[in-house]
Amino acid sequence: MMQIPTNIIISRTDSIGDVVLTLPVAGVLKKYFPHIKIGFLGRAYTRPVIEACKYVDEFIDIKEFLDKRVSICGQAPVAILHVYPSFAIAMRAKKLQIPLQIGTTNRIYHWFTCNKLVKLSRKNSSLHEAVLNLKLLKPLGINEDFGTETMSKFFGLTRIEPLQESFSNLIDESRYNLILHPKSQGNTREWGTDYFTELIQLLSNDRYKIFISGTQQERQMIQVLFDSVGDKVTDITGTMNLGQFISFIAHCDGIVANSTGPLHIAAALGKDVLGIYPPIRPMHPQRWAPLSAKAKVFVINRECNDCKNKSVDCHCIREIKPSMLQQTLNDLYPSLQN
Repeated sequence: MMQIPTNIIISRTDSIGDVVLTLPVAGVLKKYFPHIKIGFLGRAYTRPVIEACKYVDEFIDIKEFLDKRVSICGQAPVAILHVYPSFAIAMRAKKLQIPLQIGTTNRIYHWFTCNKLVKLSRKNSSLHEAVLNLKLLKPLGINEDFGTETMSKFFGLTRIEPLQESFSNLIDESRYNLILHPKSQGNTREWGTDYFTELIQLLSNDRYKIFISGTQQERQMIQVLFDSVGDKVTDITGTMNLGQFISFIAHCDGIVANSTGPLHIAAALGKDVLGIYPPIRPMHPQRWAPLSAKAKVFVINRECNDCKNKSVDCHCIREIKPSMLQQTLNDLYPSLQN
């Protein structure tokens, strides 16, 4: 009979959206093993997302893991789950002699660093990223087939820090507070600043208070948007750290974005989510859709790989018109309509 580990490290050291879609791994582990202690290995900039999850007991910074011996709630790690494969992390885990090391068969270095392997290929899979992550729990005896429709209860984003007064004062209780997040730091195909501008022009100021979010660097890329819409929007780009931005999303009603971290955060918080996607594998919504009953995905229903390996605009994503999102937003709250 397999011995249940007293603690485990979940290793996911890439971007915010990927981390959010890995949080259900912690939630499912706590469901099956309520007393297990969970350390989440990530990068410093994703720490606020990880620490907001009630199922994670401790954040472990990748730099500390690679440089020194780490612990989980004072205990030496007894298991590590390589959700995001990394040669350096796998080698370090082996050097630390972590007793149980779980990886995938698709990484050659896992064959000599891990003692439990799962046959799993993400590249051409039709499964959602969050579902693929949970497949890695099979060596722990967790064989349940989790559907995306049940995933939202395992996010556990409840440790939200208080929102600073300067930001909470921006929220208008008499209107629908909507975040538009036009950029993606180059992580996916983008809808286009001009379409976000057109959507803003279509939305009534009486019904919506619109916030534009993004990094300080991204603000320079969307200056044309601010020049076009004037005071119809409130600019919050580069004004908040990630912890405060999570809290701000929690205080708003909805978000419109490409496939980005803020979109997945909003979905995990149960907000209205309108995600805009290309029909290109592996960027398509079947793999990366926001997981929430209140999420709506916009994608053209066709197979298209014209721009898959090219740095060009996606003509398929451009077929999603701003009027389609305007109508969806108005349908969310019929009372907002004339």
